[in-house]
Amino acid sequence: MENAPFPISSWSEDDKPREKLMLKGKNALSDAELIAILIGSGSRNETAVDLSKRILANVSNNLNALGKQSLSQLMQFKGIGEAKAITIIAALELGRRRRAEESVELLKITSSKIIFELMQPIIGELPHEEFWIVYLNNSNKVISKTQLSKGGITGTVVDVRLVFKVALEMGATSLVLCHNHPSGSLKPSEADKQITQKLKRAGESLEIAILDHVIVTETSYFSFVDQGIL
Repeated sequence: MENAPFPISSWSEDDKPREKLMLKGKNALSDAELIAILIGSGSRNETAVDLSKRILANVSNNLNALGKQSLSQLMQFKGIGEAKAITIIAALELGRRRRAEESVELLKITSSKIIFELMQPIIGELPHEEFWIVYLNNSNKVISKTQLSKGGITGTVVDVRLVFKVALEMGATSLVLCHNHPSGSLKPSEADKQITQKLKRAGESLEIAILDHVIVTETSYFSFVDQGIL
C-alpha cells in the first residue's frame, strides 16, 4: 500500500485517513496519515500519505524536528505550497502549546481553604452573585473552573443537567460547588442547601462526587463539608 500508484480516493474506506479516523479513532492513524489529512492532497504521481512519509523521512520521522522546519524548508517538497506548509506549521505549533499547558502542574484540592484561595480573586469582590463549578480529575486536581450562572445580589439559577453534561465531557470524577455572597454573609440560605443536596443526589447516580460547596466573600469563606452539612 505504501507504493500504490492509486489516489487515496480509490482506497478502501478503512485505509483513507479521514475515514479511518472517523471509523477507528485518531490513535489508529500513523503520523504520515495525520499529516496527510492536514495537507489534503498529493500530486498526480504521489498520494498525500506518500508525500507525508517523504517529508517525515527527511526529518528522521521525528515530529519535533518537523516542527522546527521553516516555511521555505517545507515548500521545497514538491506538492507542498505555501498554504499546505502554513497548515503543517500551525498544527505542530498547536501541539507544542498543548504540551506546554499539560506540563504545568495542576492544582490539587486538599482543603476548603485552597478552594477559597482559588476562587476569591475571581468572585470574592463582585457586586452580584455568581455560581461556579470546579471540575476535578480522579487525583482531585483541577481540570477546569466554569461559571455556571450569573445573577443578582441575592441569587442565581443553577442548571443541574448542565453541571453534569460538562463534567462528563471533561471526564471529571468529582467537583466542588462555589458561589459568592456579595452581602458578606457567610450563612448559607435554604436555596443554597437545597441545590447542594439536589446536585449531590444527581452526582451519585453518575458516580460523580460533590466534594464540597464553598461560599466565598471578600475576606472569608464557608465550607459545607467543614461544617458537616454535606
